[in-house]
Amino acid sequence: MKCRVCDSTKLKEVLNLGKQPWCNNFLKKKDIGREKKYPLVLLFCKSCSLVQLNHTVKKEIMFSDHTYLSGITKTLSDHFERVSYDLNKKYNKENKIKRILDIGSNDGTFLKHFKKIKWDILGVESSKKISQIANKNNIKTINKFFNLKLAKRIKKKFDFINASGIFFHLEELHSFTKGVKLLLKKDGVFIIQFLYMKSIVENTAFDQIYHEHLLYYNLVTLEKLLNKHGLEIFDCNLESVHGGQMVAHVNHSGRRKKTKRYLNFLKKEIRSGCNKIDYYTRFRKKVENLKVKNLKFLNSAKKNKKTIFGIGAPAKGNTLLNYFKLNKKTITKLLEKNTMRKNLYTPGSHIPIVLEHEEKKIPDIYYVLAWNFKKEILKNFKKKKIKAEFYFPINT
Repeated sequence: MKCRVCDSTKLKEVLNLGKQPWCNNFLKKKDIGREKKYPLVLLFCKSCSLVQLNHTVKKEIMFSDHTYLSGITKTLSDHFERVSYDLNKKYNKENKIKRILDIGSNDGTFLKHFKKIKWDILGVESSKKISQIANKNNIKTINKFFNLKLAKRIKKKFDFINASGIFFHLEELHSFTKGVKLLLKKDGVFIIQFLYMKSIVENTAFDQIYHEHLLYYNLVTLEKLLNKHGLEIFDCNLESVHGGQMVAHVNHSGRRKKTKRYLNFLKKEIRSGCNKIDYYTRFRKKVENLKVKNLKFLNSAKKNKKTIFGIGAPAKGNTLLNYFKLNKKTITKLLEKNTMRKNLYTPGSHIPIVLEHEEKKIPDIYYVLAWNFKKEILKNFKKKKIKAEFYFPINT
């Protein structure tokens, strides 16, 4: 295959997580065992340093009817509120009504914060069911995949365009970026919120590698993509949500001076070597060691007849469950808040999912797959005065 950014064929395998079903393919009981599996292999481009998957599961399979809801956790909603506050404070000193487009807008959780301050809002969401939820909540949402063709249909220009947790999903990467450039006003700001690969490696958060995430950016590699389309990063900040989410501020090339904060992040990338192949060779060894550590804990618990429930049924949890080869013999069930996943089963591992508030039994151990919401989870269970052991497979 060719690199998704620079078209180079100089690609080297750095991590192989085996064949896995795509992570959001939660199953009805009648479909257990019928799910398709695809290679989940991470490649490093020797030409532009981009880390990427070797296989593309078609976007129509993964995103037309997914069950992820961004409004489920308070942590993420609070993060979005902070971002909206910062954008308004930094770029809207005259306190005017601005126009914002959110691509991959999900249930409208991000846009609702701009609706409060009476901005002109528009969302684009690929899932029909979830876009219906957003529209019912008066968050105007187009049910389409965003690309250059759709951008030409939208026509109007935006002061801000946001892509949160979507820019690393893109099968139509270059068409998407051309569409953003077309719709971004001359002095507009494009906000890219993405899982920061440097943080993924530092946290050994290998579960954040799954088929929906085709690309794994650091700032250097993201900048190379943007520069091909007349865009550039001028500022950024690293948020703690999801174990390390970078928020990059992008404009048309040459419109703003690059901030000291952004330049400092680039210096840190150089010092860390995170854009060199050796960095990912070491990452593979860390992932292998983490697997040994987790299985040792789980096998010991099982040997001692301890009951284990999982907390959360996040998409990323399925990478971990399948790579560790876990099933309901070890983890009896997963407790989930998202009602769209009620009575479904995890792909590959076939663990049943129950709603957290409906489960009355208390296990000996909670194995926390939704580790990125650690503080919120521990706080909620402390209120319930539940005494059990909490184990975090990825401990950030």
